[in-house]
Amino acid sequence: MKSITINGSQRESVGKKSTKALRNAGQVPCVLYGGDKPVHFSAAELAFSKLVYTPNAHTVVISLDNGETLNAVLQDIQFHPVTDRILHIDFYQLFEDKEIALNIPINLVGNSRGVKNGGVLRRPYRKLRIKALPANLPDFIEVDITPLKIGDKINVGDLQNDKYTILHPDNNVVCQVRTSRTAVADDEDEEEEETTEGAAEAAPAAEAPAAE
Repeated sequence: MKSITINGSQRESVGKKSTKALRNAGQVPCVLYGGDKPVHFSAAELAFSKLVYTPNAHTVVISLDNGETLNAVLQDIQFHPVTDRILHIDFYQLFEDKEIALNIPINLVGNSRGVKNGGVLRRPYRKLRIKALPANLPDFIEVDITPLKIGDKINVGDLQNDKYTILHPDNNVVCQVRTSRTAVADDEDEEEEETTEGAAEAAPAAEAPAAE
């Protein structure tokens, strides 16, 4: 998984007064959980733009001014209700031998045969929550919808992987091609037409008299 580096400064004081001063200076107060004790730090608000304002999932390398470097994932974020400015961010520390749960985007590829025939693609999920070791976290879960005909669907169980576990019931529908008023005959009719055409071509040969 791609990683973003955040350069931060460790916070000595975590009171309301110091927090307000940080925000006024364009800094975002943050807390890193998951280790032996919480780590309080701050970083410039602009440093989080590629992490927050994107549909992609990323891990984070927090580089503190004391020389310490910590791996983490974004756990929670608070925005100002009026200005939408970032007020506070919580991170969770990553360890190489400890699994982590994270929401991963679904990336659909290909052109569905059913959609080409007028069907409608439904996708109840844009992301799936998975559990894996940090080294096995994917950037996205790729789903090939090319073979889907009208009425076909892909379930969570079809996407399970040895490297990670999808934390949704296996029978949950990830995407499905449903019929619509404009839908036309699908592959079965196409195959029937091909069979009919083949029989028609073979008929004259059968009627021709045998050579003497």
